[in-house]
Amino acid sequence: IHCGDAIYADGRLLPTRRLDDGRTWRNLVIPEKMKVAETLAQFHGNYRYNLMDEHVRRFNAEVPSIYLWDDHETKNNWWPGWALRDARYTIRDGSILTARSRRAFFDYVPMARNPWKPGRIYRSIRQGPLVDVFALDGRSFRGPNSRNRNPIQSPKTAFFGAEQIRWLVEALAESTAMWKVIACPQPLSALVFHRSHKYDGVGNGVGGAPMGRELELARLLTALKERGITNCVWVTADVHYAAAYRYEPERAAVQNFQGFWEFLAGPLNAGTFGPNPVDSTFGPRAEFISVKRGMRPGASPLDGHQFFGMGEVDPTTGQLTVTLRRSTGKVLWSVTIDPQFA
Repeated sequence: IHCGDAIYADGRLLPTRRLDDGRTWRNLVIPEKMKVAETLAQFHGNYRYNLMDEHVRRFNAEVPSIYLWDDHETKNNWWPGWALRDARYTIRDGSILTARSRRAFFDYVPMARNPWKPGRIYRSIRQGPLVDVFALDGRSFRGPNSRNRNPIQSPKTAFFGAEQIRWLVEALAESTAMWKVIACPQPLSALVFHRSHKYDGVGNGVGGAPMGRELELARLLTALKERGITNCVWVTADVHYAAAYRYEPERAAVQNFQGFWEFLAGPLNAGTFGPNPVDSTFGPRAEFISVKRGMRPGASPLDGHQFFGMGEVDPTTGQLTVTLRRSTGKVLWSVTIDPQFA
């Protein structure tokens, strides 16, 4: 499950980059990666650039993938209707870039199209009787980034949006799979910042009663409990480290939800940073974090801080075992979760 940022359309590459320790990181450079992407051809070039790597091609040939999209497929921290103030761009209308980015995403990412809504990205993917995956879209329906502290839910506080939330609750309720894996482009509580005093993610750094985008998440978690939907786990990325968080209502400012796990894993091959501060509203507790506080941000892949996660369900016991690993495959942490039965 690729949780977004499959390309960095908003970042140009230079042939070399001097690292803090004196080493030199060298990039293969093509014309489409020498500036930020604005034309459809440039967005296409970002996907072709990844496919120039034989390891990526071999991975794609051997491992089925489920893709989400996030911000860097278009522009860092974008939302619908955004206007650019970035001097690197000649296009100022963000909706034009979003349309071209979405077209390139569908051109290069293998996924089934919804015949009634061919541009829709959120979807469910059945993996058999043990697992269903619910791939979410955290960009297309959100409100603008802000201080994220509005006390009243409105379109301005949307993250997934009302239509997607309704779909998700019904799809989870209809699922007969033992485990429901909810794949989300961004973490639920680890803070994702947008400039000064604004937030790109769900959390707002306050704790206490839900505000802003947290209002939508609170209603979703309450609906899952009221519908008796169990065995949900969240997998996500966006932040560039690996972590496992256990959410419990006893620690939360809102108690009307069932406890659940959230697993973060990334990046596969990008600069590492973190760990991010965590909002306490929904009672998360860090059970594992792969990087230490104070680590130099932007550590290159040469430093070895590249991570991914794996999940495996025992067909006999129904237990789900999740492991967080380095890119070498070394297991850093694991947990085995017992399923709940109605």
